[in-house]
Amino acid sequence: MNLTTSDVDEARNVLGEHFYANSLEVLSPGSWTADFRIAPVGLVTLGDLRFGADVRMEFGELGAYHVDALLAGELAWRQGRGEPRVATPARAAVFQPVGDTVLERWPADCRLLAVKIDRVVLESELARMLGEPIGTPVQLGPELDTARGPGATWLRLARLLAADAAEEQGLLRHPVLGRQLRESLVGGLLMAAPHNYRDALENPRFGPAAPRAVRRAAEAMRADAGRSFTVADLAEIAGVSTRSLQDGFQRYLQTSPTAYLRDLRLSRVHRELQQAHSGEETVTEVAYRCGFAHLGRFAALYRRRYGVPPSETLRS
Repeated sequence: MNLTTSDVDEARNVLGEHFYANSLEVLSPGSWTADFRIAPVGLVTLGDLRFGADVRMEFGELGAYHVDALLAGELAWRQGRGEPRVATPARAAVFQPVGDTVLERWPADCRLLAVKIDRVVLESELARMLGEPIGTPVQLGPELDTARGPGATWLRLARLLAADAAEEQGLLRHPVLGRQLRESLVGGLLMAAPHNYRDALENPRFGPAAPRAVRRAAEAMRADAGRSFTVADLAEIAGVSTRSLQDGFQRYLQTSPTAYLRDLRLSRVHRELQQAHSGEETVTEVAYRCGFAHLGRFAALYRRRYGVPPSETLRS
């Protein structure tokens, strides 16, 4: 969608509809005109955004991974308890799904390319690249070098896809090629940005090359995540001692067997809640089916990972 507006409420509502609920404050006096070019393609949203005035925005927790790559100007921002930062055309801002988010000053001359990536999309692409489900949430570094190297290549790709997404017959909207292009965008970000799985992506010992015992245990959990596995159960399936299995998971997947199982269950709950129809199923039913027996603990884990309570995912 394309929007040119000087109405604060309209600008706030459009960004809330396509990106995140927000509070918007115009800091500079006088007339202004915002110009938004926004294209949702699947669970990825691309936006070429300019306000034409100095503004301040608060978003709360985003619930998705997000990159603001500047095409002109500078952007002062912070997230959670992190230090204040300034994004430039050479240094993009990278946001996590969790942590209250503030754009302290978005100046009138600042134009940015906003890339919103659903959490499940990024984590699923990483798991595909690794050849194994991930054990802990992805922690992207807060900045991406877009002046040189992989970051610059990724930004060129993002700009190309944003332009294509604006076309009604663009390739991003093709049922097969569009998915491949989106995977390239997400996978490219994972290869360009710093994060806690970079060593895993670059080290051939990870993924399919992990020891057979680790793969056997992981496959058993993926096949029946709702089952009440103990570490001893998994070690018996893998044919090793519990200590060997725990050491293998820590070395190759950077997590423990129990944490790996918990994250598999959270991903499965999240996916089922997204696909369920409110009124036909309840959060309790889905959580129990996926192996969570303690609903209070489950709700806290879910909110920490996805930034919203499970009931909100079901309603949306």
